[in-house]
Amino acid sequence: MSDFIVLFANRQAAAAPDVDHNYGHGRYETVASLFLGGLLIAVGAGMLWRAGMRIVNLQDIPPVHAIALVVVIIVLVSKEALFRYMLRAAERVRSAMLVANAWHARSDAASALVVALGIIGSLAGFRILDPIAAALVGFLIGKMGWTFAWDALQDLSDRALDESMTQDLRGILLNTLGVREVHELRTRKMGDLAIVDAQILVDPLISVSEGHFIAESARARVLGNSRALDALIYVDPESDELNPLPGNFPLRSTVSDALRTAFAQHGLTVATLNLHYLSGGFDIDVVLPASDGRDVAASLKTTDLAALRRRLGAREIRVTQALDLPAPAASGGTIGKPG
Repeated sequence: MSDFIVLFANRQAAAAPDVDHNYGHGRYETVASLFLGGLLIAVGAGMLWRAGMRIVNLQDIPPVHAIALVVVIIVLVSKEALFRYMLRAAERVRSAMLVANAWHARSDAASALVVALGIIGSLAGFRILDPIAAALVGFLIGKMGWTFAWDALQDLSDRALDESMTQDLRGILLNTLGVREVHELRTRKMGDLAIVDAQILVDPLISVSEGHFIAESARARVLGNSRALDALIYVDPESDELNPLPGNFPLRSTVSDALRTAFAQHGLTVATLNLHYLSGGFDIDVVLPASDGRDVAASLKTTDLAALRRRLGAREIRVTQALDLPAPAASGGTIGKPG
C-alpha cells in the first residue's frame, strides 16, 4: 500500500505548474510522506494493542514452528537489501518521500530481527517472548512513523532549508557581480526543492535597468543550484535593516514640475532627471541637453539652486550637461594603424 502511495505521489509531483499550482506540485511528495508516517503509526499502534492482548491471554498463544524462523530470516535479508537499494536511489534523486519509504523497508527488517529473537525464545519454551517481541516491533514502527509524519508536517509548514544549504545560496548571491550585500535571505521547502527570497544590496546610483540586470544574473545563478525551484530577488540601494527610508520625500511629479519651471525661466531645458531616495537624504541629478549655443554656465549661475534645494527638501542638486560629440566615422579603417 505504501509503495502505491509513493508511485501515485511521484507521478503527481512531476506534473508541470498550472493555474491552481503556480509553483508546481512538489508538495504531493510531502503529503505522501505525512501519510506514510501516519500509516506506520497506525501499524505500530495495532501491533502494540495485539501484543498487549496476547500478554493478557498467554494461554491462547499458539505454538511457533521452526519454519517461522526460516521465513523471518528470508524477510530480514530481503528487506534489508531493499532498504539499502531504495536509500541509495532516494539520496541520488534527493527525494524525502523515497527516503521515508526506504526506512519503511528498514522497519520491516528491524521487525524481522526482533521477531526472530521472539521465535527463538518461543521455541525454547518462553512463549511470553513472542508478544514482547511484537510489542517492541510495534513501538519501533510507531516511533519511526511519528518521525516521518512530524518531519513532513514541518515541511508543509514552510520549513526552511538547512543552514548549510542556506549559506551556500548566500555565497552564490554574494559572488554575483554588482551585489554588495545580501540580507533577508529566506527559503521555504516545496517538496524536496525550495523557493528562495532574497534582498540584494547594489550601488544606489545605478540605473533601474542595471539593477534589474544584476538581480536577474543573481537569480539565474541561484536557479543553477539543484535545490532551488524558484527565486525572487529584490534590489535595495541600502540595507533596510540598518537604514530605514524616511517617508517625507517629495514625489517625482512634484520635483519634475518645480525643476523644469525654474530652469525654463533661465532658458534651460531638462533632458534627464534622476532622483535618489536614500536614508541619508534626497539627491537630484539633472542632465541638460548638449550645448545649443547658449551660455549654460551663465544661466546656471542665475538659477537659485540653493532655494530649489530647500524648497524640495533635497540634500543635493547636481547639474551636468550632455556631451555633444561628433558622430563616429563610417569608414572601415583601423584606429591606430600606420598609414
